[in-house]
Amino acid sequence: MAKKVVSPRAKRRDGRSKNGSQGDSSPQRGALVADIIIANAPDPVFVSDLEGKILQANDAVSELLGFRKDEVLEQSLQRFISPEETREFVAALGEVVERGVTRNVVLNPRSASGEVIPTSLNASALRDPEGKVIGAIGVLRDMRELDKARAYAESLIKNAPDPVFVSDLEGKILQANDAVSQLLGFRQDEVLEQSLSRFISAEETMEFTAALREVVERGVTRNAVLNPRSASGEVIPTSLNAAALRDPDGNVIGAIGVLRDMRELDKARAYAESLIENAPDPVFVSDLEGKILQANEAVSQLLGFRTDEVVEQSLSRFISPEETREFTAALREVVERGVTRNARLNPRSASGEIIPTTLNASALRDSDGKVIGAIGILRDMRAYEEVVRDLERSKSELQEKILDLEKFEEVVVGRELKMIALEKDLETLQQENERLKTERATD
Repeated sequence: MAKKVVSPRAKRRDGRSKNGSQGDSSPQRGALVADIIIANAPDPVFVSDLEGKILQANDAVSELLGFRKDEVLEQSLQRFISPEETREFVAALGEVVERGVTRNVVLNPRSASGEVIPTSLNASALRDPEGKVIGAIGVLRDMRELDKARAYAESLIKNAPDPVFVSDLEGKILQANDAVSQLLGFRQDEVLEQSLSRFISAEETMEFTAALREVVERGVTRNAVLNPRSASGEVIPTSLNAAALRDPDGNVIGAIGVLRDMRELDKARAYAESLIENAPDPVFVSDLEGKILQANEAVSQLLGFRTDEVVEQSLSRFISPEETREFTAALREVVERGVTRNARLNPRSASGEIIPTTLNASALRDSDGKVIGAIGILRDMRAYEEVVRDLERSKSELQEKILDLEKFEEVVVGRELKMIALEKDLETLQQENERLKTERATD
């Protein structure tokens, strides 16, 4: 004969302990508090005995299943779930007896309308005053919205244009979209349930494990470098951004990773490096602190230093402190506007010569579009300044010649004026002479 299980409410009504004596008021108050908590809980909460008979259920259970309370109480849970799930629930009750708790048991009760409702069950032990487990207090979580969200997330992963995969915390691939197969050249069944270490090197496996730890700690990891080997044997450069995959309780249980195929970007980078290397003008790449990361042969020819004497050096080594501040201001302008123009720099060459140059620079961006440095082009202004000096000399010489001409003109004009004056005097004398001759003839 099955042992009769007394619910907390029944015990409270009785007010007596097992031996029939008046019970302590403390257990009564505890039972009352428990009843209040169950009744007002927002989630569906029920109490069952160890055979699965429902002894108590709150209004949220009725709202979930669409049954009145009197249609639920004193019923076996197997009325609402399948025989297979009944066996799972009995096993969960066994776990409650042994461990005091069971978590995330999948139950799909059938509602009054016939709808099968996906739920998860967390249950803890219901104990009598002597501490013996006499049943379970179960909390159901309606998984319909979560299942919709999960289906939506799976649809996003499946239809994402980028290669997306889901892995557990050991790196086993649980899900991968078609773009992963296209990237690696493997069928999905050749990828799923495989460890990522099958596709990457031992060193990168350690880096991926470190990235998973970062996902657990921070919820995300960015720009991890992975070079998986494809079915054809090609090593494919990729970058990995990953976010945490969490269970309904918010615990990190894996990672959702997005791979970016870097082959085209690497080609573009190689092309850009080729342009820099073969540019006729001095071109260099610096970070935002002014450290030179790359410099072409024309920079070496301009400054007289070997490339290895320039690369990894701060630009402040070659310019004055004042110009270093101006270059830092130019870098800020590059970050804000993407470009700076005609900044004046006068680097000192290996021979000690001060070389006048102008700098035009544009932003160097990472794959996410963030400014990480500058690409600078120097223009050697020595020839220009020599032309300017020649023009100034020519101008000075021309001005001197103009002055000489003006002086000569003054002399010439002065002589002409004197000649005109002399001619007038001569004309006057001739007229006077003619007058005198006329007077003599008359006499």
